[in-house]
Order: sequence, then structure tokens, then C-alpha cells
Amino acid sequence: MKVASIQLAVVENDKAGALEQAGAAIEKCYDADLVILPEIWNIGFMSFDGYIKEAEDINGPTISFLRTLARRTNVFLHTGSFVERDNSQYYNTSLLLSPEGEILAKYRKIHLFGYNSKETQLLTPGKEVVVVDTPLGKIGMATCFDLRFPELFRAMADKGAQIFLVCSAWPYPRIEPWIMFNRVRALENQAYLISANSAGINCNSQFAGHSMVVDPWGTILAGAGDEQMIVETRIEIGQVKHARETFPGLAGRKAFLGPQRLSKEIA
Repeated sequence: MKVASIQLAVVENDKAGALEQAGAAIEKCYDADLVILPEIWNIGFMSFDGYIKEAEDINGPTISFLRTLARRTNVFLHTGSFVERDNSQYYNTSLLLSPEGEILAKYRKIHLFGYNSKETQLLTPGKEVVVVDTPLGKIGMATCFDLRFPELFRAMADKGAQIFLVCSAWPYPRIEPWIMFNRVRALENQAYLISANSAGINCNSQFAGHSMVVDPWGTILAGAGDEQMIVETRIEIGQVKHARETFPGLAGRKAFLGPQRLSKEIA
């Protein structure tokens, strides 16, 4: 299958402009099977003063626009994340859309980021580990800071995940950990990992870019630099089974150590 990670530069104070930019990029991926966008790309992750004002429900303009684009381009579309309003609470939420524009899965970011960030003050953490079965394979969803928590990815692997989709707004000073976590989360779970990170500057913070596609052996198959671009490559879902059978690392786990459940941590 062909996959595409769209690394977008933030368009500040212009949601309509951000949607137009994302739409043009998605249109270029018409021959892909699976497309992913970054974290809170429609306003910029660091635009904390706009979180509440610009929040939307899942029927709002951002998701309605993306559902139309998924149908037009006939792709499975990971929406990246947006600030979701649900009654009086707000979440960092991402959706997976079918080529018919249907919502297949919704993931609310579990591990909110509090270092030089107001995310923990403004948003509510999610509580559900999300893996969805699709014609492309079993897909697990995560967001940015989640990468630092291996137990989440192992929980997705326990649910059968073959592909991890990670939308992000990872900052530039920590670029080496970003590259490391992308590779290690794929390697230790013997799964593909596809990330879409933000690019450019948002509220004086520089994003790292370097979106990538990593195979079950931890090898980077394709990757970006730090500017806006689209990363495209082909993956073979059968390689997940091949990796797990050739080197059965997961099969060597001790029962008393797993499988890990996140219920206590995120309750």
C-alpha cells in the first residue's frame, strides 16, 4: 500500500488558510491508500490562547472539510488532531476516516504535555487505547507526547496493531529523542509507525518536522527534513507478520510482566 505523511507548516491566526493549505496537500495524495496530518495543525499546537475559541465538535468545519476530501481522494485519512469540544470539556482529538468519509475511529490524546505548554491546563486527557481493524490492517492511534510512554504502544500491540499512526507537534530542541522514539516504538513492537509532525514556527516555537515511515525492524523507509513537505512510500503489511515470525521478540514476554493495561494509570 502507498502511505503519505503530510508535514504542514502552521498557518497562524487563519484557520481558513490552514484548511486550504491542508486540502491542497491532501489532493496531491490522490494515489495514496493512507494519509496522515499533524497535531492541531488547523490553529497550531502552541496557539493556546485560541484553544477554547477555535474548538469544534466532530461535526465542525475542520472534520466536515476532511470528510469531503477523504471521499474526493478515495483515501483512508487520519485527520491529524484538533481541539474537540464535548459539552464543557475539551480534548486533543484525532479521527480516522474511511474513503467514504465515515468516522472509523476516534482517539483522544492520553498523555497531555505540560512542559512549557498549557495543554494540561486547558484539555482533558483521553482514557481509551484505540486500535481499529481496517482493510489496510489493524491501526493504532497516538499523539506526540504519547511516544514517550512505551506501555501505550505495547497496549496497542496487544490489541493487534500492525501500524501505528502518530500525529505530532514535536519541537525542534528535542529532535534526537523524536527520531529515536519513532524508531524504537516501531522496533520494540515489530510494527510499522507512520508519523506526521508539524513544521515551521508557531508562537515563536520551532517545530522539528522529520516526519517519517518506520518499518517493523526500526528502519526509516522515508523521512522529511524540517520544512513543509509530503513523505510518501510503500509498505507491505505482510512484513509485520514476517518480522514477528522471523524474530519472535514479542513472543518472549513474561506473563507476569504483561500484557500491560492502562486502566489504572489513566482512570
